[in-house]
Amino acid sequence: MKQITANGQTVEEAVQSALAQLKTTKEKTEVTVIDEGKKGLFGIFGSRPAIVKVTVKIDPIEEAKQFLLSVVEKMGSTIEIEVIKNGRDVQFIMSGQKIALLIGKRGQTLNSLQYLTQLVINRHSDQYINVILDAEDYRKRRNETLIKLADRLAQKSIKTGKTVTLEPMPSYERKVIHTALMNNSRVKTYSDGYEPNRHIVISPVK
Repeated sequence: MKQITANGQTVEEAVQSALAQLKTTKEKTEVTVIDEGKKGLFGIFGSRPAIVKVTVKIDPIEEAKQFLLSVVEKMGSTIEIEVIKNGRDVQFIMSGQKIALLIGKRGQTLNSLQYLTQLVINRHSDQYINVILDAEDYRKRRNETLIKLADRLAQKSIKTGKTVTLEPMPSYERKVIHTALMNNSRVKTYSDGYEPNRHIVISPVK
């Protein structure tokens, strides 16, 4: 966080001095007046300069975007990021070189990048922001795969009369499974275990 303390004959002069040193605009900062100053006799005797503290506001989304670009560059890739904001949900859509490398096996690398990006964005945000990281429509394709998997394993559970345990998944993928089977009255689903090994269990309704 960039901040600077500056002084001037008036509060406004002190603020302008700080903005010039920080190379930013007033809209992007928070100003705290430490001392409003005093003009003094004839503007000279007993005068006291105004003192302000100017702090540059951090944009959590931009901070997260720059973090992501930096990490990906260290992985040997160059990307562009499209940001889509919808309420407290922020989607970062990556495109560019070596996208398969950034997705990883079953999206494991993408999930790890998403987790780290979420930590960064919420470190600088006043309210919780949910981050979704995507590349080449992976999330959409993964969701379609999970829905088919849910249906297939539900049929297996019904046919065998036994509980089926799925592999560990992140919370939003588990939600896809739960949602896909919520209207299937012949099975019930629940999550079990602890992160990062929390998984879904599908059980037949007897």
